Formats: sequence, structure tokens, C-alpha cells
Amino acid sequence: MPDDSSPFDDPFADLFGKLPDGRSRAAGGPGSPSSEPAEPAPGADDAAAEATGDDTADDDAVQNDSAGEPAESPASALPPTPDAAEQPTSAPPSRRAAREARAAGTSGGAAAQPPAEQKSASAATDDVPPELFWAAVAAPPASTQSLTSTSTSVPRADRPAPAATGTLDDLFSGERTTDDIGMTAPPAARRRRRRGGWIALAIVLVLLGGAAAGGWWVWSTYEDKIREVMGWEEPKEYDAGMATGEAFLTIVSGDTGASISPKLYEAGVTRTPDAFYDYLVANDLNPPFVPGIFRLQQQMTSAAALDAILDPANKMENSAQLREGLTVDQSIQILSDSLGIPLEDFQAAVSDPSAYGVPVNEAVVAAGGHPLEGWLFPATYTFDPGVTAQQVIQTLVNRAFQSLDAAGVPVDDRERILTIASIIQREARFEADFYKVSRVIQNRLDQGMQLQMDSTAQYGYGELHDGTASSSGEALRDDNPWNTYVVEGLPVGPIANPGDLAIDAAMHPTDGPWLYFVTVNLNTGETVFTTNLDDHLAAVDQWRQWCSENPDAGC
Repeated sequence: MPDDSSPFDDPFADLFGKLPDGRSRAAGGPGSPSSEPAEPAPGADDAAAEATGDDTADDDAVQNDSAGEPAESPASALPPTPDAAEQPTSAPPSRRAAREARAAGTSGGAAAQPPAEQKSASAATDDVPPELFWAAVAAPPASTQSLTSTSTSVPRADRPAPAATGTLDDLFSGERTTDDIGMTAPPAARRRRRRGGWIALAIVLVLLGGAAAGGWWVWSTYEDKIREVMGWEEPKEYDAGMATGEAFLTIVSGDTGASISPKLYEAGVTRTPDAFYDYLVANDLNPPFVPGIFRLQQQMTSAAALDAILDPANKMENSAQLREGLTVDQSIQILSDSLGIPLEDFQAAVSDPSAYGVPVNEAVVAAGGHPLEGWLFPATYTFDPGVTAQQVIQTLVNRAFQSLDAAGVPVDDRERILTIASIIQREARFEADFYKVSRVIQNRLDQGMQLQMDSTAQYGYGELHDGTASSSGEALRDDNPWNTYVVEGLPVGPIANPGDLAIDAAMHPTDGPWLYFVTVNLNTGETVFTTNLDDHLAAVDQWRQWCSENPDAGC
């Protein structure tokens, strides 16, 4: 008997003894690579008997085991010798045959190994010298397939891949082999990875959107300062040679370079409102300006514009130009200067509106206003020599009728529409703003709110054309029928002469919920429309900040 204290005892011997024995494959057992039993090696009677189901060999194995004598180690447990390696092997059996063999053994058929036989096989493994056992483990027979090769092989059409239903216990008990169990791939976490990718993408987009929104706010708020610091300021002048088209400039008595400069900008002649005036100051020029209408071009340099104004050939005879937003007093002064007709003639001509088909507004007359306010349509006119003041006024009023009819204004609603259009003309900056300002006026009237338009307070107090955009405290508190900070609803009558766009906007306000608006940049005309007082006050603070940074902008 072997010594119990043998140094070759291994605590894992019993564990390896439970592994499926490669010898069973060589002997034609389940999962073996041969469909015919291999010829037993000399001295391997027990193994041959086990492979062939010999009852005599089984009895001998049981007798030896019960007597306490170790079973003789079969030669198939040893690594193949050179002679054995030269022995030919037959083709491996099909997996179906292996499964049928195992099924027969499980159900108690003749191929089932009795417990004593299993114990004998374990005992036989224990008697294998350690160096031979570990050599067999390290270099298994070529017929034994690895777990990796089984899991990655592609099954043939006549041999479907077995389902990986075995467990690790089946592997150690010998009921299953690696061919049967296979390698079950871990479940792919594609959905989790995909969801995490979408979340990361969403976070990146939110961060980029926030950065873009913040950058846009900084740029829109501090564009002038950024351009100044970075040296990105836009040029004040057009380049020489860009002049094109036609433009008209009206100069009235008392005009100077400071008052003519914004007129040139509004006519599209110069690039910025201060370009012409800055040119005069930089070159220390004080030219004599003659009242009249001058034909110029758009996109001119300040130097070229000055030369054109001083050239008598560009002065239009018997012509007059009235721009939008002027009052009656301003209009008749321009007409007198342009046409050479005494101012007194025009003052007398505008005193009786009924002579031109305009109904008399008694409230306006009682308040000391001009009954033809808003009716002198702004445009450029050319008259025949010898025209009278009354003929000139009739021409302007007829042009107003034409514009009202084109907008679809009912005859009995002309005065009201002109009143709204005159406020729009004085308050709006851009074409789109005309229709939005009209909506603000209509929304406030519908909700019973005071209009509180600065232009009405300035007109009633007489400071509409003092060169400032904001109203004085005295104008806001003055009790006159035009001051919409005091009166309810519309003012008593128009406050200026509106053009085609303002009249159309008064008739067709755009849709929107706005109740407030304020121009936050007088140079660009940027206007903020809001729906509540808090947002409006925030926009007012923005306007005040801009005015503090631009003290000479006319706030």
C-alpha cells in the first residue's frame, strides 16, 4: 500500500480526479474522438474492460477496491508513448453518438458505469506518478478540444451547435464535457453603453448651447466696446467709388453741419450718422449751406457729399422734400425755403383744412393745435414755376388721401388712423418694428391701459424736435390733450406726418402679446418688446446703461 504521508499527495488530486477523463475518449466513451474502441495497451485490462463493458473486468475492479489494494493504473492514463503515438486513430464519432451514449448511461443502460467502477477510476488516478499526471494535464491528447475552440467553431449544417445548458457541476462530475457546455458569451451591454453615449452627447450639446448663448449675449450687449478694444470697429466712411443710385437732401434755414450729418445718414448718403460732422471738425471746415433740395448719391464719402452740396448744379429748382415724422410747422418752413414762397403764405394756407376736404377737428383747434397735423404727406415734390402755397398744400393732402385709400382706411376713420400712424412713425425704427409698435398700441387700448408714449408727451409740451429721445419730467406731467401719460386712450389728434408704411401698420398690426417696448441702442435702433413690466424695466436699465456709455448719442 502507498504511504499516507507521501510527499506527492496533492489536495487538488481529488478535484482533478472528477474532471472528465480524456482516456474515456480514447476508449470510445462519451465525447471520445473515435467511433471504434481503441486497442488497449498492454496491462490496460481494467480500462479495456471499462470501455467494452466486460463484466469480468468490472468484478475484478470491485474486488481489488474492496480489498483495499489500489487498482492497477491503466496505461491510457499515461501520456502516449512514442509507440502509442504512431498507432492510427479512427475518425471521431459524431456528437449525436456521444449524447446517445450518455443518455443510455444516465437512464441505467448497459453503458452506465457502476459506482464501484467510478471509484476504481478515481483510485487509478491517485496512483499515477505526479510527474506523469502533470505532464498529461499540461499536454492533453490532440483529440481533446479546448473550450475556446468549441465556443468559436462554426457548426456545420448537419451538426447544429449544442445549446450551452450545462453547469460547472456537470463539468466536474463528468456528466458533461466542454464540447457540450461550450462557452457562453457574457451578455453585451450595448443598450447601457448606447444610453450612456446619448447622455454624454446631450450634456455636451447643453454645454455648447450655453456657451454659445452666453457669447451671443456678451457680443450683443458689449459689441461696441469689444470692437473698440479689439480694433474691430467698422469704418465710418464708405470707400471712394462706391457711390450709386440717387438720394435727396433738404437743407432748411439754420441747418449746420451737426444737423445735416444725420440727414445724410438717413438718406443713405453716408455710412454713419456722425461721419459728415466728424469730417468737418477734423478738417476745420465751416461751409455756407444754402436752403433747398440737393440731388446726391447713396454711399458717398463725406468729402464727396460736401462737394455735391456746394455745387449749385445739384440744387433742384421748384422742388421740395418732406421726410416722415415732421410736424406742420417744420413742413411749411421747408416748403417755403425750397420753393421760395413766403412762410406767411403757407401759414395762412394751413389754417383752414376744410378747403382741402379735411374735416375740422374742433378739439385740436380748441387746444391750439394745427388742424392739418398729419395730413401733409411726406415725399419729394417738384412743382411748376409760379405755384402758390394753397396749390402746394392741396397736392400734399391729396397724396395723403391716396395713401389712406391704398391701406383700406374708411373715410370716416381717417383721423383716427392718422393719429395712430403718427405715433408709430415717431416711435418705430425698423420696418418690422412698425407693425409691432402698432400691436402694442392696440393691445394697450384693448386692455384699458394708458399708451404712455414719450412722443405724445414731447409733442404736447413742444419738445418733440429738441434733439433728445427721452421726455423731460415736465413734459410727462404736463396736462395737455396729446400727453398719453395723462389722458386715456389716443391723443386728441396726430402728432406728425406719417408715411405709407406707418399708415399700413396702423391698419394691419402684427399678432403678438407685447405691451411695452424701448429702444436700447439709438445708433442701431435695436428695440426690445416685452409683455410684462419687470422685463420692460430691465430693458430700460439696458437703455440707460447704453446712454451712460454714449453721452452724445441724443438720449
